[in-house]
Amino acid sequence: MKIEIPRVVVAGTHSGCGKTTIATGLMAALASRGYKVQPFKVGPDFIDPTHHTAICGRPSRNLDPFMMGERGVLETFERASAGADIAVVEGAMGLYDGMEGTEISSAAQVAKLLSAPVLLVVDTRAMSRSACAVVKGFREFDPGVNIGGVIFNRVGGDRHRAMIESSLEGKARGWMPWKSDLKVESRHLGLKMAGEIDIGRNAGTAVEEYCDVDGIVSLAGEAESLPDIPLAYGGKGHGRKVKIGVALDGAFCFYYRDNLDRLAGEGAELVFFSPMEGPMPDVDGLYLGGGYPELYAKELEASPCRSDIKRAVDDGMPVYGECGGLMYLSESIGADDKTYRMAGALPARAEMTGRLEALGYVSTKSVHESLFPAGVGYNGHEFHHSKLLCSGDARFALELSRGKGIRDGKDGICEHNAIGAYTHAYFTVELAAALVSSAYKYSRA
Repeated sequence: MKIEIPRVVVAGTHSGCGKTTIATGLMAALASRGYKVQPFKVGPDFIDPTHHTAICGRPSRNLDPFMMGERGVLETFERASAGADIAVVEGAMGLYDGMEGTEISSAAQVAKLLSAPVLLVVDTRAMSRSACAVVKGFREFDPGVNIGGVIFNRVGGDRHRAMIESSLEGKARGWMPWKSDLKVESRHLGLKMAGEIDIGRNAGTAVEEYCDVDGIVSLAGEAESLPDIPLAYGGKGHGRKVKIGVALDGAFCFYYRDNLDRLAGEGAELVFFSPMEGPMPDVDGLYLGGGYPELYAKELEASPCRSDIKRAVDDGMPVYGECGGLMYLSESIGADDKTYRMAGALPARAEMTGRLEALGYVSTKSVHESLFPAGVGYNGHEFHHSKLLCSGDARFALELSRGKGIRDGKDGICEHNAIGAYTHAYFTVELAAALVSSAYKYSRA
């Protein structure tokens, strides 16, 4: 059986060229026309997908060949696109920019895996005819990538457009002018979250006005059919649901949707809660994702939830925290010349440093029996502006073959049945099953 879903990859010549504005604007324009739009994001980014989801009303998914494998990209794409009219994939960085100067996990690699045409966004600031040379170079660099359309962004006016258009081979899909109301606010980990700003409305109006949306839909419809990829996960569970609490609020908001689906597929009932706003729910295990605990440290310190979680960890409840979740599980967070008490479940202190401490892909495995069985390996990503100061007797459950971790290539500081790591993990079936199994054993104890 072949999978037929119109699709297009919106990629840029470089970071900051406006591809997020164009991608979200295209999603908004299509949604306003009544299309069921399935959004995706190339790479490990957590923030852009929140904007996609808010615009499209369908959960955005990450497509990252390094973290999930090539088959995983196809499986996630096909599963998530079921029932959609069209899929829009936002790239990362420049079209050909992948891991360590390769094409791995680049927008180009994902476009080839999906047999999807590329809509190339070109920033025309400070150039005219040279923009056409850029397009020509991008088209010829890898003949396996189908650059089916170009949108010229930040065009200065009719005269500027005419200077570009005089040397253009073919017809552009859009001429977006510079507009101050399309500027997107950022902070140290990227754009602000969807709950804080709305980038879809103005961008959608601009794309509808200045781009050939009908032509883009037609381009997406030219994508070749894909082979049907069977579901890669969905275990039988344990005969009954176990409850896993998932922290979800302004402080904890970085999750790969596939991770949550894998937990549910292995038999978990996910209970979402806010550590800032109340007590810990009645659950059998906890998953504390990344986010911005440093921005909400005062609220987290004042909430009774941190004491609840400390007692749960001491009682042996399985608890997994990553990045922001790791910081919350530690004894304290130092930020803005103040120290805020956190859960105190792990023997370490977190400090904001004001500089980038780690950024890049991670490969790791569990080195001893803890929350996860020894030998379980998985990939992920790290990106943080904090460091962890561990006590001398701190134990680490994870050993990295790639990445920085907490210190010396070690990650996953552990205590009882709790692990806190800087790695944002992309859950394998085995990893999700281990977390659910640990929660099941705890619930039966």
